Amino acid sequence: SSILNLSMLYFILSKTLTIGIISVVIIFQPEIRRVLEHLGRSTFEDIHYGQPIEYRNEVVNEIVTAVENLAATKTGALIAIEQGTGLGEIISSGTVIDAQVSANLLENIFVVNTPLHDGAVILRDNRVVSATCYLPLSDNLELSKELGTRHRAGLGVSEVSDSLTIIVSEETGAVSTAMNGKLTRNMDADTLTKMLTRVSKRSSENARKKWWKGADKHEKQVDEKQSDE
Repeated sequence: SSILNLSMLYFILSKTLTIGIISVVIIFQPEIRRVLEHLGRSTFEDIHYGQPIEYRNEVVNEIVTAVENLAATKTGALIAIEQGTGLGEIISSGTVIDAQVSANLLENIFVVNTPLHDGAVILRDNRVVSATCYLPLSDNLELSKELGTRHRAGLGVSEVSDSLTIIVSEETGAVSTAMNGKLTRNMDADTLTKMLTRVSKRSSENARKKWWKGADKHEKQVDEKQSDE
């Protein structure tokens, strides 16, 4: 259109292209942010080659023990476990902890009237990375009216990520989980242990795949560098 001096057509096409690119960025902004966040923390140096099964099982036992004790005392709790989808923005909304998972630590965080008890705890790579985090609330109108903000927040984060969230009710002490936009109530210790074990195994397998991809990329970069030399 420029070569043929079709000024009006050129104007329409150029404006449409510009608006189209801006529209794509606005519409897919959450997905673009997650992709960039994933790329930012998936370098070869930062990826772990899985974790020993004994350590993963120990972390699962610590989480289940903490949840049982919190439920017994009717202490409200909200624990989100990151998987494939990064929760970096949510993590940054809280207080950084970066500590090994232990039942004592999790129980202490949720003690009422302590500085860190309000909000959610985020677990990443089997470590407690942040507390007092704010989760997005679910807009699900079918959610029971008897469930409060804690359950709505746990379900909300599961709707925008593949995380597993554990909720302990402050009123009843009942344990619920939220995953893939589905809330499962009245979980017992055995069922919770099995679910956490599956999630931990899946996370380790994902980490192993990422490690191999990072290793392959790193080896290719080394080979290219040697070839250039």
